[in-house]
Amino acid sequence: MSMSIGLSGLRATSQSLGVISHNIANVSTAGFKSARAEFAAVYGGGQPGGVEVNNVSQNFERDGDVVNTGRALDLAISGNGFFMTSLNGQTAFTRAGTFNRDADNYVVAGNGMRLQGFMTNEVGELQQGVVEDLRVDGAGLPAKASTRVEFTANLKADAETIDPAVTPFDPADANSYNFSQSSEVFDSLGTRHVMTQYFVKTADNTWQVNYQMDGAAMGTPQTMTFDTAGKLTSANTVNLTHTLASADPLNITLNLEGTSQYAGDFSVSRNQPDGYTAGELAGIRFESNGDMYAVFTNGQDQLKGKVVMADFANPNGLRQGDGTSWYQSFASGAPTLGDPGTGTLGSLTAGAYEGSNVELTGELVNLMTAQRNYQANSKSISAADKMTQVLFNSF
Repeated sequence: MSMSIGLSGLRATSQSLGVISHNIANVSTAGFKSARAEFAAVYGGGQPGGVEVNNVSQNFERDGDVVNTGRALDLAISGNGFFMTSLNGQTAFTRAGTFNRDADNYVVAGNGMRLQGFMTNEVGELQQGVVEDLRVDGAGLPAKASTRVEFTANLKADAETIDPAVTPFDPADANSYNFSQSSEVFDSLGTRHVMTQYFVKTADNTWQVNYQMDGAAMGTPQTMTFDTAGKLTSANTVNLTHTLASADPLNITLNLEGTSQYAGDFSVSRNQPDGYTAGELAGIRFESNGDMYAVFTNGQDQLKGKVVMADFANPNGLRQGDGTSWYQSFASGAPTLGDPGTGTLGSLTAGAYEGSNVELTGELVNLMTAQRNYQANSKSISAADKMTQVLFNSF
């Protein structure tokens, strides 16, 4: 009986050594969770029969270190939850957030499984509740004509007054205006145009603004007035139209909200036109809230999807796949899905991944302890063998 007890100890310790060695081998594996062999006593007919490995549990409670990489497709989970990945109808859950873009513009994990989430519809709205493979269409982004310019400036209150009757406005004559500022806008074909505003102080707290598009007059001059506190009292918006030879007419709303007149220097705090030229897909990036954007060569980003995360009532009930992926089981229960940072789900860090949560020093200590246990069980078998030899020699 003592030999079988020692043999069971050797088997159990050998399994424990395998678990510890696997932990040490994956100390640098992204998203890896350390495991622990749990032992249980074996009894037969009320008599002790040895020991066995009853369960190998994984430590999902301790996060690995967040490793900042700056890569646009890396994501790190802090707290509870898993990424959902799928391929050929099989869904796996992982903490390894090192994703890439494949030839078909799907976001894929290292094992080739596709990251899951919510996609946007044709008008850019997220389709919550429909979980599918995250993918960005490889088509380019068509040009968008400018329709609005957000403009805020301070006009110098003590600037020299210019009489238009004496010095008519001429963009080529710097003495006919006080200040000028240009904005870059785009037509329906994505062609760049320069819209310039020329500010002429015609009286106290009164300015005439002339508009030019690519050097040609645009609309009629407008009057801006201010109160004695320097606040704009005329209309906050100006509607401008300009006809083009090869594109649709430009209809631009100039928003002047916040423009002031103080004694400080002329300054522009906001000059932000919308619209853009056409662009090709340059890449994909994630935000820390899980939003997925397509990045184009014209500098524009477009929301294309959102990462969905999953959590389980009993993560240790998950069925192990490879070193960093798990599958749903009866013991784990069904996953609870949601956006990052909501409910029990952890937060995301973009441009980083979660490293292994293996504590190398502790594993080395466990390794030495397991080796001692192996030696002790070997000696128990050796001692039992000597006792048997003595028993046989006594006859």
